Amino acid sequence: MRLDLALKHSGVVKRRVVAKLYCERGLVQINGKVGKPSSEVKDGDIIQITLGNKIIKFSIGIEQQGRRILLSYDLISEEKKCDA
Repeated sequence: MRLDLALKHSGVVKRRVVAKLYCERGLVQINGKVGKPSSEVKDGDIIQITLGNKIIKFSIGIEQQGRRILLSYDLISEEKKCDA
């Protein structure tokens, strides 16, 4: 599954276009590496996204049932950045 679609379907970002912009600006990482919107996300990958002054880190669970793809995520951490 594409990274921008995974962000949209997880509910972290409301629209795929917005998820694509975050990826293009380098605000999204997959397993510690900067992800492009078309990067492939696999089951168990850890995604980190920076939204303003918040950093959200979660793991993705992907299960395929025929043509249907079920996506789940587990929040690992949510922290605020301090620009002191």
